Amino acid sequence: MTGKDMKIIDDSLLSRVSEQARQSPRLRMNYNFHQSLDDKCHRFLNALEPGTKIPVHHHPTKAETFVILKGKVRVSIYNDDGEMIDSCVISQQDGNYGVDIASNVWHGLECLEPSVLLECKEGPFVEHDVDGILEIKK
Repeated sequence: MTGKDMKIIDDSLLSRVSEQARQSPRLRMNYNFHQSLDDKCHRFLNALEPGTKIPVHHHPTKAETFVILKGKVRVSIYNDDGEMIDSCVISQQDGNYGVDIASNVWHGLECLEPSVLLECKEGPFVEHDVDGILEIKK
């Protein structure tokens, strides 16, 4: 039995969220498990299509965890000057299943193939323009 007490994360759910991402102008779509943007813990699927780049941003007081469920995503971290200082490709195929980013660390994501991530971070939701988006150096 599934419902509000237990939601199954299966191929059907990943396919539905991935299809919504393909149809979205942003080429990504969230599926929230948390009930409100004010919840203390945000847990959600983030389906990404190739070409999606999540801007370099940080959460001054919140850590963030990404676990790959399918696909391949590059996660990079940056210094305060916008220079990349580390990068990791997460994919089940390669045995790199996820990353945990400490609070106040500049980071960005690039989708390398159709992907779905499980993300967790502290709530409530804060817009990136409040938390901050970093201008990266080329």
